[in-house]
Amino acid sequence: MRHLISPMDLSVEETDRLLALADRIIDDPKAFSHKCDGKKIATLFFEPSTRTRLSFEAAMLELGGGVLGFSSADSSSASKGETVADTARVVSCYADIIAMRHPKEGAATVAAAKATVPVINAGDGGHHHPTQTLTDLLTIHRLKGRLDHMTVGLCGDLKFGRTVHSLIKAMCRYTGVRFLLVSPPELRVPDYIRDDLVAGGFDFQEVERLEEAIGEMDVLYMTRVQRERFFNEEDYIRLRDSYILNNGKMALAKEDMIVLHPLPRVNEIAPEVDDDPRARYFQQVLFGKYVRMALILTLLEVE
Repeated sequence: MRHLISPMDLSVEETDRLLALADRIIDDPKAFSHKCDGKKIATLFFEPSTRTRLSFEAAMLELGGGVLGFSSADSSSASKGETVADTARVVSCYADIIAMRHPKEGAATVAAAKATVPVINAGDGGHHHPTQTLTDLLTIHRLKGRLDHMTVGLCGDLKFGRTVHSLIKAMCRYTGVRFLLVSPPELRVPDYIRDDLVAGGFDFQEVERLEEAIGEMDVLYMTRVQRERFFNEEDYIRLRDSYILNNGKMALAKEDMIVLHPLPRVNEIAPEVDDDPRARYFQQVLFGKYVRMALILTLLEVE
């Protein structure tokens, strides 16, 4: 039995196989519509979510399986004091696989240690969000035809954004990837990410103005400034509008650059950009369903 807690739990070869399976599902979804007949996924979401929770549920339903779970801690026994470990033990009696989101780093690791079914980390605080990373990799590969030899720009909240941290780690495993890290000084990537980039000899540059770097990017990964990660409301208000992607900035970009975003967006991408053919964040959402279908099949060892 395997779990997925970090995107690094999968080797490059395993990741490539999973993405290839997702490609097969995209090309022929009907062939997979009964692969999980009789199986159930439990979506345990101790933190609000729209895309990730519904994506997991849609993925299992399209595989022919069933869904149970909860969408907030208030509607679970956590509100009575039940531990994550005990919740994992209990839910293992009802479901064949668990997808869990929790605001505390390491919660998914605790659940995996006690569950008797595979556990998928659907986000734990500012730590990991591996299925978003798999979604990002599938999107880049489908739209650019490769995961190597490209310049990836990441813009916005690079300090608290777990999607950013996971994507950088995953992309570091492919050759010839250069990173352009665009953020205000207060929201730069954490030291441990920067140290890993330096130690690994990776090509990266930290800049403060998107206009200075967008023309070099093959992929632009936008992120929102997350209110829920701030302890100080004043700091959040000051930084939330630091970077807004609009048509003026898009005019400086390559014709074949793609814009991604883990969503939800607030105002960091102007609605006018939605009509640009390089804006692929809603297509990215769709790919997220397919990659989660592939992951469920992989962890349940369904042929």
